[in-house]
Amino acid sequence: MWWMMGEGGGHYCSKKTDDICADVCGQESSRVLSMARVRCILRGLDVKTFIFLFALIPTCVFVIYVHGQKISYFLRPLWESPPKPFHDMPHYYHENVSMEHLCKLHGWGVREYPRRVYDAVLFSNELDILTIRWKELYPYITQFVLLESNSTFTGFPKPLFFANHRDQFKFVEPRLTYGTVGGRFKRKENPFIEEAYQRVALDQLLRIAGISDDDLLIMSDVDEIPSRHTINLLRWCDDIPQVLHLRLKNYLYSFEFLVDNNSWRASVHRYQTGKTRYAHYRQTDDILADAGWHCSFCFRRISEFIFKMKAYSHFDRVRFSRYLNPKRVQKVICKGADLFDMLPEEYTFKEIIGKMGPIPHSFSAVHLPAYLLENAEKYKFLLPGNCVRESG
Repeated sequence: MWWMMGEGGGHYCSKKTDDICADVCGQESSRVLSMARVRCILRGLDVKTFIFLFALIPTCVFVIYVHGQKISYFLRPLWESPPKPFHDMPHYYHENVSMEHLCKLHGWGVREYPRRVYDAVLFSNELDILTIRWKELYPYITQFVLLESNSTFTGFPKPLFFANHRDQFKFVEPRLTYGTVGGRFKRKENPFIEEAYQRVALDQLLRIAGISDDDLLIMSDVDEIPSRHTINLLRWCDDIPQVLHLRLKNYLYSFEFLVDNNSWRASVHRYQTGKTRYAHYRQTDDILADAGWHCSFCFRRISEFIFKMKAYSHFDRVRFSRYLNPKRVQKVICKGADLFDMLPEEYTFKEIIGKMGPIPHSFSAVHLPAYLLENAEKYKFLLPGNCVRESG
């Protein structure tokens, strides 16, 4: 049929052609046809478009490289649902109210005698915060249990800081169970594996310390400090939950920068032989409100900030070496900004946007650990208005 054939016997092309794409019609091979279309498109682009594309693509790659983590955290609500809400338990306290009445307000009975209390921590280099923690808890702790390693969670060697400064802690010596665990120094391994390995070793040290059934065990990092009246309440009251998380006020760098009231990892356990395991994750839905303080990265010296940035489990947040520059670290501290230049780790856009930017300065030093205020000059770097750190 003449209307179906071209002059050379090939397929007839009814479409009009021009001098740019004239050779597209009549190709037998789909691959050749595709390449022809690409050539057609490229020949149709002018020089300005090429310049624009060559500038745009590297810029996009650079932005993703520098700010990819921020983009990921900002979009977190799209790919991760928020965890199940805690069951918040009201916390009642006044120094002039009897323990019997305080227990009753919480729905608990009062014991004839208090439980024994064990405070167990993994130690890295937080000497000042450890002192404040132990002074706060000292009246009510049966045994202080501390484990340290010659390795960071990231597999690098470190000094035994506590052993080297043990003389500073003579006030707890009669009630101290101290132990060390050798590091495995696997630098390319997930740091949370080393952390878990050390927490298992802490279980053994607790048994050596003499813990027994129904004793109270505080599980928290050194910088997660329960208030002494919280621990006194839990040791005197009967029928408290088997496991209870503590909601702590969340501070960064010092008690000048209050982030929120949502620190939850600290917990108190009624010990059960063969069942209780030292851990730092969510273990129950119950949480006691306003139970203490979490002061993260609350160090005296810039060198201590840099050490922790390289040593703790989230070392991957140090994406650029400039983050470790001492001048930058000092500037970030006084500004109340993020050392790792990250967005808030939240689950809704409202919470992310609400916490973006530096933390507002607080000028309140009310209801802080007593020893801190009694020694305000020594620990002034932790109080409002004293953001400059020692350079050593």
